Amino acid sequence: TFSATWVAQSDYGTESAVLDLNVEAVRLAREACAEWTAKDPSKPRFVAGAIGPTNRMLSISPDVEDPSKRSITFEELRGAYVEQVRGLVEGGADLLLIETIIDGLGAKAAIAAVNDVAEETGVRLPLMISVTITDRSGRTLAGQTIEAFWITIAHARPFSVGVNCALGAREMRPYLADLSRVATCWTSCYPNAGLPNAFAEYDEGPGDTAGEPGELASGGLANITGGCCGTTPDHIRAIAAAAEGESPRRIPAQEPLTRLAGLEPLV
Repeated sequence: TFSATWVAQSDYGTESAVLDLNVEAVRLAREACAEWTAKDPSKPRFVAGAIGPTNRMLSISPDVEDPSKRSITFEELRGAYVEQVRGLVEGGADLLLIETIIDGLGAKAAIAAVNDVAEETGVRLPLMISVTITDRSGRTLAGQTIEAFWITIAHARPFSVGVNCALGAREMRPYLADLSRVATCWTSCYPNAGLPNAFAEYDEGPGDTAGEPGELASGGLANITGGCCGTTPDHIRAIAAAAEGESPRRIPAQEPLTRLAGLEPLV
């Protein structure tokens, strides 16, 4: 359901199918969960309704000649996410996952939509939030540092917050460490299988990819690990084996000091 909003589906003329896409995707995932939970009841499976970014950003202009121009408004994006979240809830998702966030303002539109549907339906699901650090600058595409991002979304009181996509686990480590220091909820990490090569393919094998998430777990930086682009079932099995038996990260006892969201941390 990563791209199951009318905004993303407008590229294909399938905006009218958004509700069905979300409901049916959750139904299929629930069938798979039930099958595998029955095989090993000690490891129950859960369905995360994925809410991804769209191809329109709230914080950056699509026109270099007009910095104030936007391709979508906050309320339009919020409405698109409301429609998606309704489908995920109706389908029976166990939790919601706002992921691969490149723009903090877009994430806030998704959070607002989650709250709207919770008030409308009376169903409030656990919320996972995962941001993308686009390169070694340590910032999102919209320019936020990882700590600034946490401050802007902490009000949502998520079940977990983490980092995914764009980078391999090795490159992701310093940003997850910064997030782990300030986040007052569980932390997650699901990296790509390294960085893509010149052909946009991923060369890291399962053993290489798994080593770093295992160290992140043993180092007390992550509570939840997995894989993103380029990872296969073999990668996921290797990551799970590397993290098996490690002590989970402990959540900091106190809330961090409030700072001005979007700026460098105050000293």
